[in-house]
Amino acid sequence: MPLLTRRTMRAAFAITAFHVLSNGVATAADIPPPVPFKAARRILAYDWSGWYFGGHVGFGGGSADVTATDPGAVPASQQGRYSGLIGGAQAGYNHLLGHSLLLGVEADVTFLNYFASNTIAGAVPTANGVATQQWDIVSTFRGRAGVVSGPWLLYATGGLALAGGRYQNDQLIGDPEKVLRMQAGWSAGGGIEFAFAPMWTARLEYLYDRFDGTRLTFPSGTTFQSSSEDFQSVRLGLNYKLRPPGTEAAATMQTPAPGAPEWQIHGQTTYIQQGYSAFRAAYTGAQSLNPNAQTKNTASATAFVGVRPWEGGELFFAPEIAQGFGLNGTLGVAGFPNGEAQKAGFPYPHYNTSRAFLRQTWGLGGEQENIESDTVHMGGKVDVSRVSVTVGRIFVPDFIDTNAYADEPRTTFLNWSIWAGGAFDFPADQLGYSWGAIVELNQKNWAIRAGYLLMPSESNSNYYDMHLFSRGEYLVELESRYTLFGHPGKLRTIGWVNSAFTGSFSDTLANPALNLDIIQTREGRLKWGYVVNLEQSLTDQIGLFGRWSWNDGKTETMAFTDINASLSGGLSIKGKAWGRPEDTVGIAGAVNSISSSFQAFVAAGGAGVLIGDGALNYHTEDVLETYYAISLYKETTLTLDYQFIANPAYNADRGPVSVFSGRFHAEF
Repeated sequence: MPLLTRRTMRAAFAITAFHVLSNGVATAADIPPPVPFKAARRILAYDWSGWYFGGHVGFGGGSADVTATDPGAVPASQQGRYSGLIGGAQAGYNHLLGHSLLLGVEADVTFLNYFASNTIAGAVPTANGVATQQWDIVSTFRGRAGVVSGPWLLYATGGLALAGGRYQNDQLIGDPEKVLRMQAGWSAGGGIEFAFAPMWTARLEYLYDRFDGTRLTFPSGTTFQSSSEDFQSVRLGLNYKLRPPGTEAAATMQTPAPGAPEWQIHGQTTYIQQGYSAFRAAYTGAQSLNPNAQTKNTASATAFVGVRPWEGGELFFAPEIAQGFGLNGTLGVAGFPNGEAQKAGFPYPHYNTSRAFLRQTWGLGGEQENIESDTVHMGGKVDVSRVSVTVGRIFVPDFIDTNAYADEPRTTFLNWSIWAGGAFDFPADQLGYSWGAIVELNQKNWAIRAGYLLMPSESNSNYYDMHLFSRGEYLVELESRYTLFGHPGKLRTIGWVNSAFTGSFSDTLANPALNLDIIQTREGRLKWGYVVNLEQSLTDQIGLFGRWSWNDGKTETMAFTDINASLSGGLSIKGKAWGRPEDTVGIAGAVNSISSSFQAFVAAGGAGVLIGDGALNYHTEDVLETYYAISLYKETTLTLDYQFIANPAYNADRGPVSVFSGRFHAEF
């Protein structure tokens, strides 16, 4: 599950997704200067010449006539259409001739959304199965020519285009056949670009890409053919202008006008390589952690754009590119060892809108405090006594069950049952996000938060149950702040109830005719639980944390993981004592368990969201994790992580397993 850091990020938006996801590295020289900033009344000068890079989001889609033919069968045809959200990155070079003529070159890469319906160009039923064409990536290499007028640029563009896709033949008998293919074509379009800050421009762009048709033959003899294909996109983009080392900013700005909108742009990229050696297993089921040695990786790149459109208002948008798989397809361990691993898993980078919400804050007067800018808050002074309402696409752990020492797998602990309350079945799709609202009342020594968010339409789904208020999750959190022996601490108590279309373990077991198919027992049911979350500073270099989480364990896990009770805790230690004040050492443990009805269901051969070995010699799942995060440069870290997991999936007939991880993380 994709997640955020809460430490202040010192540099501006740069979605370096293509470079990061391809290579897993970034250099300090690429980091833009600090933000946030305020929009200017007007820009006095802007030098359009030079290198730039940035990111874009938008909407794209296309169509193609596709035909599939099995040997000796009549051809089957279909006109395929697809569309959805897109996102990606671009880089280029401009040269200004005289005062108004601009010539340039640009290369970009665009990733399609993670929903299959947004990427499948054609799915043709044949006599022996279904042949499918699915697009993953579109890239262009274009020239640009335009006219500059002060901070404005109007341009036309055109050049080469490439599209990468997968072709799959799902046979009625036999394994699926897969072929990868790149298609060449041309691209043309235009746009308008505006320099709104010293080194930043925003653009609105339209592109039309045209590709030649393709013909291929699968090993079984089935042929697949498509006509000429097109892809159209409308994109909003942000670009950061690189300046040569030692030079000053290429633009100056006037003092912001009173009431001008405030902007902030942050970014992050994280790459995790994780693996384990072979371990003991008496038997293996469909959802068992494979006992043979393996290694997998995940990568993500996220931009966090915030604007204060009016007094007290905050609008946030966070496009994200993600790729990769958790170990074993994110199956086989309840306390899963990679907090960046999604349940979906992507062989190619895909786009996702990770956050899109509006917050309104009303100050109640009295004492004020300074809020630091971060990925989900605009910085500045606010009343200590205040009310805020956040509405939109939300990642629940941004606001509920936070912890200064363990809530961010991109920088701290990786294990699901350590960075979060393992039994907290918070509402989320397969990537970790939901839609809803959270209300907060903040006072000096305490805060209370309450929320309503959409639940998945069924367990582990990307689609939401839209029976508003009769279905969904209601939650409340009370945060108490105190000082113990001169050191600050916080205690958070969370209660939650979800109403969802879900199956019952006991009802499934009670009817042998169902053959352990829990889907057939699904109906509207309630599930409830709680989390007790402690963080305590022991010294200015050492912090202690702990969580106790529980749920009733009568029904399926809807969104998070197969844990009905979890106790976790540990220490976070800064490196000042050995001359590395920005380094961090963490050590923690967790004990996870499931209810008696869930145990009986799994022992009979049933499966949960992540676990199910076909049998069960029950024991608690025990996790030990330790990491060393090495500060490389400013907000860039390299982390070495080790996890020891006893009785994975609560099964004493399997394991233990040792998981080794390397993590690279940079914040911009």
